[in-house]
Amino acid sequence: MSEARQYGELATQLVVESRRSTQTGTLLKYNDSLVRALIREQRDLEKAAEPLALLDGPPAPALIVIETSIARNKRCLLAYHTHRTDRLRDMYWAVGGALPHILSNQDIRSRLSPHEVDFLREYHASIMDFRADFADELDIMASITQPPKDLHVLVRVVRDCGEIQTELGNINFKKGERYMVRRVDIEHLIVQGYLEEV
Repeated sequence: MSEARQYGELATQLVVESRRSTQTGTLLKYNDSLVRALIREQRDLEKAAEPLALLDGPPAPALIVIETSIARNKRCLLAYHTHRTDRLRDMYWAVGGALPHILSNQDIRSRLSPHEVDFLREYHASIMDFRADFADELDIMASITQPPKDLHVLVRVVRDCGEIQTELGNINFKKGERYMVRRVDIEHLIVQGYLEEV
């Protein structure tokens, strides 16, 4: 025995899930089954609207209800996916554009759909292409919340990050050590959490 549902009930569940994700500040697992069920409902509604649209005279009230439900479902699907892509962009910039840092985290990776992983890869490629055009003048990956006061900064290594090539030569960053280095050479490591300013 199947449960009777109102039009738009599945779409409302998606919106509630997005709201819950926003309130908790986390990205919930992609709800593939709910999205697919909503798309099936859309197709069923479109099939039900076809014969009603062919009738002569003013539109039947049932047609108006169905078309309103179709439009609402589309808005809810778009809102759900827009919310998720916005969260993915926020996560990307929170780690300083380090895509491998996001994709290697199995907890985050398990919450993403394959399309979202593709989106992140393409977004990263677009950013890198854009960045390459004027890399000599400006580093768009650098944090802008606190503008730098000095060209050089004293940093402490929080996590081993290996040997890094800078303009002045190679530096092997080992956990617990301190270095005075040019900010532009290591800004991305500070954002990613490998180094911290002292």
